[in-house]
Amino acid sequence: MNLLQSIRSHSNQPLTRQLLASLLKDHKEPNHKIDELLSAGLLEIVRDGLYMPTKKLSPFRPEPFLLANHLFGPSYVSFDSALSFYGLIPERVYEVTSATTKRAERLITSIGAFSFARLPLPYYSFGIRNLKLGDEQHILIASPEKALFDKVVTTIGVKLNSSKSATEYLIENLRIDEDDLQELDTKVMETWLGDAPKSKTLSMIIKSIKGLK
Repeated sequence: MNLLQSIRSHSNQPLTRQLLASLLKDHKEPNHKIDELLSAGLLEIVRDGLYMPTKKLSPFRPEPFLLANHLFGPSYVSFDSALSFYGLIPERVYEVTSATTKRAERLITSIGAFSFARLPLPYYSFGIRNLKLGDEQHILIASPEKALFDKVVTTIGVKLNSSKSATEYLIENLRIDEDDLQELDTKVMETWLGDAPKSKTLSMIIKSIKGLK
């Protein structure tokens, strides 16, 4: 298998500099070869140390959610991106939004915008799924319940003091369908309250959802 074939075989994954170096182990100057591939339009830089094949090299490319996991870690896709992915909110989301334990960050890349909001431990670690999107593409993404909680926790000004105000927020503001809300697992959501920011507001979210069932 030649070099380009080797890269194509990994084209559905983000290409780290370490991975490319391993594919270029027989080259005396691997960094120079990477520069050649970039100049030839066969690779593009997502950010320093992270690449992906161009359509000139392969029709297969990593999913944006998978790229988000690799761009800034630790992280998992959440907030509007996850809510839209599950069909809970009607809006189409053009920026991939993720949670992290590190500082907040927003990255503009050649393939789009990615934002990362900080959440505290241990709350951060709750409700994360390992989901298969495509061939060998496994992503870390919030469960529907955690994505909703994360949205509430990080939205400035959202303070809910009653189940009525929570219902208005969920149905009128976020425009989540009542049937979809009833599908959420309130029991698991309750287990997160002790370590969650805005726990009183989140408890009203749970109370509101229970009232719909």
